[in-house]
Amino acid sequence: METPEQFINNRRLRANQHIRELANEVYVSHKDFIQPMFVEDGIAERQANKGLANVYTETTETVLRQIEQDIKSGVTKFLLFPIPNHKVDSHFNFDFAANLTSSIKSTFGNSIWLANDVCLCSYTDHGHCGILNNDGTRLLNNETVKILAAYSLQLAQAGSDCIAPSDMTDGRILAIRQLLNGNSFDHVALMSYAAKFSSSLYGPFRDVCKSAPNCQIKLNDRKSYQLNFANPRTAIAAALRDSDEGADIIMVKPAIAYLDVIQSLHQQVHQPIAGYHVSGEYASIELLAANNFGERDLLHLEAWTAMKRAGASIIISYASREAKKWID
Repeated sequence: METPEQFINNRRLRANQHIRELANEVYVSHKDFIQPMFVEDGIAERQANKGLANVYTETTETVLRQIEQDIKSGVTKFLLFPIPNHKVDSHFNFDFAANLTSSIKSTFGNSIWLANDVCLCSYTDHGHCGILNNDGTRLLNNETVKILAAYSLQLAQAGSDCIAPSDMTDGRILAIRQLLNGNSFDHVALMSYAAKFSSSLYGPFRDVCKSAPNCQIKLNDRKSYQLNFANPRTAIAAALRDSDEGADIIMVKPAIAYLDVIQSLHQQVHQPIAGYHVSGEYASIELLAANNFGERDLLHLEAWTAMKRAGASIIISYASREAKKWID
């Protein structure tokens, strides 16, 4: 009995590599990627990170050599995470981050695009992303926003191409945008961690940045300001608010566990969407590969393609420096 043509599973479009390339609906390019960079103040040599295989914490000198090598690998976009050498709860000094930004941009100029993560979690004794009230029971939104805006302006003055606030306080995008515009930095982009969830997938990152919340204080997690993963509509609302306040790029973090949010935002905002393949997601793939349960390049490529398929046009990955080689 003959099968009607319309019911045939069209294997002809999968018959060989050439026709598969012609039929592809989703493409991943190394130009879509941002490489996170960790730089710690006061260390004498770069350090390996046990939770993030193949990712190093750089010194102020080695970061320049790493960026030079990354450029040769096809990476030109970076997200900088500074790690200060001492912690305080007030009177923050952001000179290390600003001087580091100035050093990188004066070395590489417009051959790279440098985004700066803006948060207080690496600066504070308690590990939270902002200022706490006197009894340590809640984060003070407005006081935190003022400090983050001033920090952002200092980074813009140092040469940053993009400010990326990751703190999740309300109204910080508007405050930063207004302060930057008022000081003739309207050309500096804002990449908002708009849909950042209170996730269990940040563990390796927090270990590297020494930014885990202090378990000895009353507010011992970030659930009161990061998003509830059971409420996707709240994430959509937060992203739409940041879009209206002046964000140029909308980020969803983590990425793979929240592809539904990426897809929904892709249909609702005009800004490009960045998916952050966070440390726990990255580490799980690296662990699979290290134990020969999958090929490292194919595992990452599948995750990246899923982000693109959902609607992300930007991928933030700790393996960004491998992207061109693996895709080619």
